[in-house]
Formats: sequence, structure tokens, C-alpha cells
Amino acid sequence: MKRSDRVYTFVVERTSHLTATDFAESKGVTTEDVVKALNIQRPNASRDLNELVREGLVIKSNSRPVRYMVNFTAENILVNENKYEPEMKQSVFESLIGASQSLKISVEQAKAAVLYPPKGLNCLITGATGSGKSYFAKLMFEFAQENKLIDYDKQLIIFNCADYSHNTELLMSHLFGYAKGAFTGAEQEKEGLIYEADNSMLFLDEVHRLPPEGQEMIFYFMDHGTYNRLGETTKNRQANVRIICATTEEPASALLNTFIRRIPINIQLPNFNQRTPREKIDLTLRMFAIEAERIQRDIILTADVIKAIIGSVTFGNVGQLKSHVQLVCARGFLNHLGKEHLIIDVDGLPGELKKGLTEVVANRHMSMELAQLLEPKMVISPNQVDLSKTPDAYELPYDLYEWIGEKATILKGEGVPQEEIIGFVMEDIQEHLSRFYKNHGLTLGAENNLVELVDPELIELTKKIREIAIEDLQYDFQVNFIYALSLHISAYLRRAENGSQDLLESNESIKEIVRKCPKEYKVALMIKELLAEKYQVELPVEETDYLTLLIVSLKEDKSTQQIGIVVAAHGESTASSMAQVAMQLFGNENIAAVDMPVDMPPKEALELMVAAAEKVRSKSGILLLVDMGSLFTFEEEIMHRTGLKVKTIDMVTTALVLEAARKTKLIDTDLNRLFDSLKNFYGYSQVKREEKTAIAAKHIASGKNKAIVAICASGKGAAERMKSIISEQLGDYYQEDLTILPISVINMLETLNQIRSDYDLIAITGLVDPDIDIPYFSLEALLSGKAVEELQDLLLTETVELTSVEINESEARKLCQEGLESYFTFINPAKVIDPLWGFTDRVNAYFVPQASHSSYINVVMHMAGVLERAARHESLSAETEQVNAEKETKLYDIVVREIRELEEIFSLQFSEEEIFYTIQNIKNTLAKSSVSIKTTH
Repeated sequence: MKRSDRVYTFVVERTSHLTATDFAESKGVTTEDVVKALNIQRPNASRDLNELVREGLVIKSNSRPVRYMVNFTAENILVNENKYEPEMKQSVFESLIGASQSLKISVEQAKAAVLYPPKGLNCLITGATGSGKSYFAKLMFEFAQENKLIDYDKQLIIFNCADYSHNTELLMSHLFGYAKGAFTGAEQEKEGLIYEADNSMLFLDEVHRLPPEGQEMIFYFMDHGTYNRLGETTKNRQANVRIICATTEEPASALLNTFIRRIPINIQLPNFNQRTPREKIDLTLRMFAIEAERIQRDIILTADVIKAIIGSVTFGNVGQLKSHVQLVCARGFLNHLGKEHLIIDVDGLPGELKKGLTEVVANRHMSMELAQLLEPKMVISPNQVDLSKTPDAYELPYDLYEWIGEKATILKGEGVPQEEIIGFVMEDIQEHLSRFYKNHGLTLGAENNLVELVDPELIELTKKIREIAIEDLQYDFQVNFIYALSLHISAYLRRAENGSQDLLESNESIKEIVRKCPKEYKVALMIKELLAEKYQVELPVEETDYLTLLIVSLKEDKSTQQIGIVVAAHGESTASSMAQVAMQLFGNENIAAVDMPVDMPPKEALELMVAAAEKVRSKSGILLLVDMGSLFTFEEEIMHRTGLKVKTIDMVTTALVLEAARKTKLIDTDLNRLFDSLKNFYGYSQVKREEKTAIAAKHIASGKNKAIVAICASGKGAAERMKSIISEQLGDYYQEDLTILPISVINMLETLNQIRSDYDLIAITGLVDPDIDIPYFSLEALLSGKAVEELQDLLLTETVELTSVEINESEARKLCQEGLESYFTFINPAKVIDPLWGFTDRVNAYFVPQASHSSYINVVMHMAGVLERAARHESLSAETEQVNAEKETKLYDIVVREIRELEEIFSLQFSEEEIFYTIQNIKNTLAKSSVSIKTTH
């Protein structure tokens, strides 16, 4: 018998009698139990237990020490509980696409949760938005009914925790009911959802939105089965309720540990991109079959349509897939009114879905897999699915096709041409579907990034606030109003939801702004009322003051204009020619040219450049593109004469003028940001390697970590969310040493000066531009993706290949961390990196105080191997004579002294042979640094 089989048998023997409550109370097998009982090494026991957990055969606790218990899959129950065998059915899950593939473990866990005697196990379903958590919970409920564990006259009781997440009393009254007189307006008693779910199943969706008090209420009920209604003092009511929870969040960070321990089974549903190609096709065809049933017509599809729809699913999983299929079918239905069937090809797809075909074609492996499974043409007929068996959270609340037919008939009766009818109706369809799916956490439009950060309902509320504010204040706001305000409010709601006491403080500077802005303060009070109505929260005075400050900060600056460009070059028509090319290509009107004959006096050239600057005058500033460094001296004079901000770049080329024109024409930018993006621009061909290396060397010499500042009203809340967007957009350009620093608009410039002394500040984003010589990105530019190209330009110094440039400490540590994660099994990279780096530091201090960071990598990786072997009770071997000879060296004493500290830290002992090879490794490293070592004492 294999060692892992022995471990599994031991766990089964020791825990098969335990109940979920036993396990929640820290009963089960520990690693130490396995080591003692089976006489195996601790690392091996730990590895085998965790492998059994990954295979779904064993579950483990979140307690310390970690305890393990057998995972009762349906197969276990059939073996151990024969009484269930005659009643066992699988019809519900047999119809689930992926039940035998990507969802196999999930289905087995679901059956175990339902069938586990005597009352089943509470479980948590985790998965991204749109992955099918609600539908999966419904299947579990039906599976319980099929196995006669829940009566057929019972219903699945559904409760969305987000609806009452900000009001514990409302939450309690809705779940548990209330007694007469429990609160004002409680004129008669009312039963809650727990009462309705008695002898049935309760599905708690978005359970992470429950406040801690709400979680405590639920896990008390899980433990005891008793509860009291709001207004009652004793818990003398009983109910037998099976509880299923669902969340899109990581349970360990979103839920109380005491709550998680009551839920022994965690069912993880895969994302759409984790499904097999066959499953993706089957899911898509099933969605089309549902629509064919609704309209009672055949739908004829090409293979490329299926590929395009599959490729267009990005963040919304099965929910987004369904929305795309509905959009395509609505369009096809409109184009084929009165016809017997719908014919849908790629030409009939909306533009955003056609891009999905490009995504699939670009992925050769996926494209080939799909092509092998798809027929060139497919016919989807009605009567393939039972609509009564398919409802889920993404069902439209109305008959879309009836609505299309009625709308088209009305327009046709008014004499509207068919082409215009299609345009009008499709626009309405897009709006209807977008609004509906936005309410379910999915988006068809340009707000995808913001929806990932903020509750869609809050975004809609913020839009309403903007309309009211514009009407009351009679001025417009910056384009990032929605982003800034929704992130600010979301951050406050999150603090209130978590019961945080970290409240904002309204100092005298803020109060002075509030006193001077009574109209804006009135709007802030209006926001306060809307939040109280929507989320049942009472906004503190300090928060209202900050909202006033935010509104003032977001007032639109009407002076913002396109940056002016002045091209100045020696020659009869050199500057004019370059400017003319840019104006013809991009249609720019913000470019002026100054042609300077070689013998033109400097004073005359200056006057021409001032005149050109006035011609393209813009309060956003002027960019000078000149052909000689000597013209740099004109910058200060032009700034003085025009009163405008001016930035100068020399060595002008046609490519540089084109890039400047493109960015001022197509991108909402500012002068500092434009200047920084152009100063290292070397043309549209690949930058020369030596030029890149020089740029990298310049940055690395600074020795500072890079930082991006996020300016918020309070300096709190939004920064971490913005960091996730930045890292996602930058992709391979993102570095671990990039820090996002949140600051308040109060004392903003002083704070920025301090940050610049500690960090290499490369960019600023947020609700206001501080107008300093650092590139600024509005929230809108950041979240919409407009800023990504220029951020990548700013990070260029970190992305070049550093063959001739020494890497810094952060880069060296990062490489070590990646190596530790990739090549070692028994050591935790996060735990060992600091001690090993410190070991290398101290050894180097004796011989090479200024040792290169590259040299650290070799020593750290070697010492990681020493640790790994010691943990496994293994060792390298060496000749005794060699080991003894090494003991006579000065280096030996130093290394042994430092190694003894490592042994104490890790509670391990290193052999003399390992110490010998460690010294050899250090010698090689020191040799590269040309350091001589005395070989004897």
C-alpha cells in the first residue's frame, strides 16, 4: 500500500464517525497524529494530507493546529450508509454541463452536503460573478427533493445579504421575524425566512455582505437550531434548515473565522475560461436552445458565431455568455421578423462580439480545439429544453421577443424605413439588456472596470447624484465625477459595514471650505439623505464635510484646452514640413511652425517663437519641439512673456511631431504627462538596446522604489482598488516594487514633497491635478484604459533587459522569491527570504561591504537548498579531508557563526558537509568580486 493510501485509510478510520459540529469544535486528525501512528516523517505526512485535500478526499480546518477529516462524497455515503442507496438519484446533476468534467468535484461535494446524515452539511459556494452559483444552489435543492430529504411542496428560500448589509436590525427582522411592538410600525408579529425555510433549504447569496453581527446570528442558529424573533428575549423557537451560502470573495478575508468553521464544505465553481472547449460549446448551444424555445423558431448558426461569442466572454462568465446570446438572438429576430427561422452569421453580430472571434483566432490552440468540435453550420430547434427547468438569476423579467415585435410593428405603421427600425430597436435592446445585467453585476458597456470595484447600484445612484448636482449648482463636473464619488462612497460604506472606527476628521481647513461653499454643502446633505434611504446609514458630520470638499474639487475647469505645439527648426521649411505632415494626418489645429534660417539672430527667433506660442495659446500649456539644445534657453522667457506653462524637447524629428500631435489629439492628457511620455521617445521603430540600457541605468541609480499617488478626498479607501486596476492594465509592465500611496487633497503639496524625497514618484492619479512636474492621470483615464500606454512608457526602465546594468535590491529579492517558489517544495518563500538575505548581508559585510545585489542571488538560492535538505533530513556528502581542511580557514569561523543563527531560527541542524559546500559557494561569489581571503587563521 502506498504511503498516501495509508494516510487516507488512517483519516477515514479516525474521523468517519465525526459530525460537522464535531469538526467545527476542532475534532479531527492532526499531522502529528499521522506522524506518530504511521511512523513517517512530518513533511511527508503534511504533503500527503494536503494532496488528499486537493483531491477532495479530505477536508481541513482553519484552526491551529490544522485538523483533517474525511470528505463524505456520495460514493463514501453509499458505502457507509446503504439505506440511501435505493433512493439515490442523479438526474438533476446529469443535465448540468460539465458535471463529469470541470464540475465533477463540485458535484460530488454538493451530493455529500445534501446526503450527509442526519440533516446534511452546511456549505459555501464560491465563484466569480456569473459563474452559476445561484443555479447550482437550485440544483442542490432539487437533488434533496429527488432523494426525499425535502418535501416537494417546499420551496428554496433565497435571501440576498446585500439588501440589508448596512442595517443589522432590518437583517434580523427579515431573517428571523419580529414580535408585535418590537419597533415603531411593528403593529403585528411577523415570521421570518428561517420560519419559511423550516424543513427546507435557505440560500444566503452574497454572504460576504453580512456584517459581523449578522454572521454571528447565523452561526448561532447553525450550532443550536434555535432562534428568537426581533423583540423577543429568549431563543425558544426551533427550525430545521439546511443552509447554503454563496460569495464572490475569498472566504478567509471576507468572513469571520468562527463563521467559516461552521461550514465544512467549500464548493468552488470554475470561471468560464477554466471550462473545457466542449463545455464552452455546450453552454453556448444550450443558451441558443433556450432562445429558440422562446421564439418557437429554428436558429441557424455558423461555427464562427459560436467562436465569436465564446471569445467575447471576459469577466462575466456564464452570465455574460447568456447576455451575449440574448443580444445576438434579439438582433436576429429583428432582422427576420415574419420568417420561419433565424439565420445568424458573423456579419450579423454586434461589433463588440466580432472582436471575440479575433481573440479566439489569436489563440491557435483554442481555435483548433473549437474547430474540431464544431460543425460548419448548426441548426438549433425549439423543444430541446424545458424552460420551467432553466430559470436562474439572469432571466429577463419580460418577453424580449414580444416587446421587439410590438415595437417594430408600431414603427413600421408610422412609415419608418426598415433600416431605421432596426437601428432604433437595437439601440433600445442594448439599453434594456445593459441596464438589466448591470443590476446583476455584469456590464455590456464601458464601465466594466468600475463595476469590478463598486456595487453597480451605487454607480447608478452616483449618476443620479450628478444630475441633481448639475441642476442645483448650475455648473458641470469633470468626467471622472462618477468614478471619484462612487469610489469615495463605496470606501465609506465598506468601513461602516465592517464596523470600522477609522473615521475621517474634519479640520479647520475643511470647515473653512464648507463655510465658503454653501451650495455645494447643500448638495452634500442631499447625498446624505439619498444614502440613508438607499443603504440605511447615517452619514457623520465629518463625512458630509468631505463630500462637500469632493464636490468642490470635481468642478469642471472650463479653461482646459488641447495643448499647443510649437515646432522650431533651422532651415527654410524644415519645421513647416514636419508640422504639415502631422496636421494632414491627424487634422490638428494646435500646431505652429517656426522656420529659422541659419543666420537668423537669436532675438528674432525668440520673437517668432513667442508669436507662435500665442497663436496656439492654451491654458493647458505649450510644448516646444526644437532642433538644437540652445533653444532650451527660450523656455523661461516664453513662459514669462505668455504666462503659460512651457516644456521643451530638443532633437525634433518628424516622428516626434507625429507622436505629440497624436497624443494631444486623441488622448485626454496634460503637459507634464505629455512631456514625460515624449522625452524618451526614439521613433516608431524599436528603441536601440544601448539607449534602453542607459535609461534603465539612470533609474536604477536613484535607488528608490517607484510610486504612484492616488489623491482622494480623505486619503483613504480607493487606493487598493486602484492598485488592482493599475496592475491588471500594466500586465507584464507591473513591478512588485511599485507602491500606490493614498493622500488627501488637504495639505496635498506638502505631502507630495515628502513622498518625492522617499520615492521615485512616476505618476499621480485621483480627483484633482496638483499641477506639478509629475504626469497626472484622471480617474476616468485610468479606469477606461486610456492611461495604460503612457504608464507603460513611464515604466519602460523596468522592462528592458538589463545585461550590462546591475539590478537593484528589490529586483534581486524578487528573482530570489520567484526561484524559491518555483524550485523548492518544503520551504515557505515568504518566511525564508528575509533570514537568508540577512545571512548573505552579514557574510558580505566581512569581505564585500558594497557587494552587487546580483551576487546575493547565488548565496540565497544555495542556502534555500540547504534548508530544504535539512527539512527532509538529507545532506550533501563530501570527503572528510576536505571538510577538515576547510575548518582551518578564517571564512569557516565566520560562516559557522552565521549558520548557527539560521539553525536557531528554523529549529534545524546543518551537517558539516553542508557547511563545507556553503563556504565553497561563498568563495566563488567572493572571487567574482576580486576579494582575497586568508586561507588560515
